[in-house]
Amino acid sequence: MNKQTVKDIDVRGQRVLVRCDFNVPLDGETITDDTRIVAALPTIRFLIDNGARVILASHFGRPKGEVNAKYSLDPVAKRLSELLGKPVEKAADSIGPAVQERVSLLADGDVLLLENVRFHKGEEKNDPELAKAFASLADVFVNDAFGTAHRAHASTAGIADYLPAVAGFLMEKEIDIMGRALEDPNRPFTAIIGGAKVSDKITVLENLLAKVDQLIIGGGMANTFLKAMGYNLGNSLVEEDKLPLAKELLDRAEKEGVMIFLPEDLVAASAFKADAETKVVDAETEGVPEGWMALDIGPKSMKTFGLVIARSNTVIWNGPMGVFEMEAFAKGTNSVAESVAKCQGTTIVGGGDSVAAVEKAGLAEKMTHVSTGGGASLEFLEGKALPGVVALKDK
Repeated sequence: MNKQTVKDIDVRGQRVLVRCDFNVPLDGETITDDTRIVAALPTIRFLIDNGARVILASHFGRPKGEVNAKYSLDPVAKRLSELLGKPVEKAADSIGPAVQERVSLLADGDVLLLENVRFHKGEEKNDPELAKAFASLADVFVNDAFGTAHRAHASTAGIADYLPAVAGFLMEKEIDIMGRALEDPNRPFTAIIGGAKVSDKITVLENLLAKVDQLIIGGGMANTFLKAMGYNLGNSLVEEDKLPLAKELLDRAEKEGVMIFLPEDLVAASAFKADAETKVVDAETEGVPEGWMALDIGPKSMKTFGLVIARSNTVIWNGPMGVFEMEAFAKGTNSVAESVAKCQGTTIVGGGDSVAAVEKAGLAEKMTHVSTGGGASLEFLEGKALPGVVALKDK
């Protein structure tokens, strides 16, 4: 990564504002998954150990620029205190005289968490006045929120106009691992792309076709490709307007020598319901019957996908193979998760649904890297420049 990190600056006695991604799932007051908080700990601990005065900022939920107790970061402050083994105080706001005063009382190694930055309307609009107000609290800005790096917001990109800006360890790790996989992968390089719609991932597919050796396509988006090949899909989700594009991508893959693997068999259901009647159909010879819909990949596809993954040296996975929220249609996604976990090469899981599937299956530890950024990792795979990264100082 050609950006400066916290290791490139002297932080002792400095007020360091760290943008984290503490947008964690809550059940009442209880955090049900603290992965994102844990992911920020190496940067926070490094700053504490090196005598910085640490100010943490994050968004939480979608309060739409209004103060809303439901989206307060109180539970995060509590969990952070437990994880760090030291008190983490929480400010009542993220800017203003009271916050300024609270910051002025920080000693070296102290940690203060600001209130949800999205309580201010200007945050998502990247308002320069708000960015300036954030910047006035600190001497240095550290962006460690890869999950929001694709958004040009006041606390992710705007603030870097007014302070020296460097990357935290999580940001560095995300960019390094994903960047290396895309730019200089150990081959064979396989991408597994799933999810509902081709339209959501057109640019990802186009960008990856120039880089990978093998492309596995599953989930609802595979239906559009299968239909483009002339197969019957019954009542399955198909993007009719994307059929020409699917054909074009298949032709391009052939020209570029990229092997595309689509489902050979499908789990068809009589209705979009967890308890619907199901049967496995061969995609080419019989297709999905009229009135039925494909909701998962079948056993033959699981086996083929597993073999492709096993002989890969780099694997990037984004998107489920079926409607994995329903137990009856989660087998395909789980089988891919198991195959990726067993793969001996570099394995990267990015995107909310695939990450959820891997964590639910208890396989996250077996992956080389599980990305904390859903939309950000998707845009990274598309080859887009991420505003939160662009804003950081070059080495």
